[in-house]
Amino acid sequence: MTAHDDPRAPMATDSQMWRAVVARDARSDGAFWYGVTSTGVFCRPSCASRRARRENVRFFASTAAATAAGFRPCKRCTPLAPRDPVAARIEAVARHIDAHADESLPLATLASRARLSPAHFQRRFKSLLGVSPKAYQDGVRLARLKAGLRSGAAVLDAIVGAGFSSTSRVYGEAARNLGMTPSTYRAGGAGETIAYACRATALGLLMMAATDRGVCFAQFGASESGLRRTLASEFPRATLQPSPLAASPQLDAWISAFEAHLGGHGPRPDVPLDLRGTAFQIKVWRFLLGIGEGELMSYSEVAAGIGAPQAVRAAASACGANRIAVLVPCHRVLRGDGGLGGYRWGLDRKRALIDRERSGVRPLSTQPAAVAAR
Repeated sequence: MTAHDDPRAPMATDSQMWRAVVARDARSDGAFWYGVTSTGVFCRPSCASRRARRENVRFFASTAAATAAGFRPCKRCTPLAPRDPVAARIEAVARHIDAHADESLPLATLASRARLSPAHFQRRFKSLLGVSPKAYQDGVRLARLKAGLRSGAAVLDAIVGAGFSSTSRVYGEAARNLGMTPSTYRAGGAGETIAYACRATALGLLMMAATDRGVCFAQFGASESGLRRTLASEFPRATLQPSPLAASPQLDAWISAFEAHLGGHGPRPDVPLDLRGTAFQIKVWRFLLGIGEGELMSYSEVAAGIGAPQAVRAAASACGANRIAVLVPCHRVLRGDGGLGGYRWGLDRKRALIDRERSGVRPLSTQPAAVAAR
């Protein structure tokens, strides 16, 4: 029995464990297991099987506890099989980076923790996590910077607290990943105007929002008020306003073209996008933009296409984090077995989008009548 298989070992909270399952986070393998009541199996957090409904998931501190509760091991992720020791050591290094991202972490030092040569460590780390150790550390620092800025910390204090070594470097990195300067982000988007518009489309109510750089948000939802709350959670102090032509002359035209496209009456609009995410996520999203209408790919093909063939789970997670529906076409990515996989706006929408694109002309009609904005 390993330390992680000790039922007395402390577990994360349910919400933390669920987030790890949703992200298929391999770093959580061995920290806990989860059982699915509808299938009777238990899995590692990184299991690539179709995601279960949250209400059907139970968490366990050990494989023994899962077995005692009547669950059998998953044949796909084989939770009772020994783990790849090198992968386990690399995942432990990733957790070390999470905890010490504000420190100087030379490649040689990290490689020694994994008991590998620097070159071998660099290759295996990137193949497992999709980014280099340095890019991974920068991603953790950026997340800390965002948290600090959102909590109201002074910009310089947030930069130092996140572990960035110079303000010139962080402004270049943060402007690319936040879509704005740190001072603007700290203010919750204060001083920035984000225009939005809603339409009842063939796939339900759609909200599209744009900064002066391009579309930063395109999502389906049940109500305009709910979609606006989602938009406001990312930019709590930005000026959010319905799109009058005087304030955003392009947005109404973009969303009208988008609506026509969803109804099967026009091509996908070619609009500028304001992509905001980690370096790895943006790399995946930019790759998705190159997948043509009617073409389908697997998550493994996406990972290979960005030069990280082992980062299949990370590529799938990046697809799931996409905030710009249809324009960044994550709906064109399927599981390796040809199954639909996941889609944050519902599998019915994903299936309808694929059907229309492959037919070339068929209007979308699988959704019930669109909910009116309210």
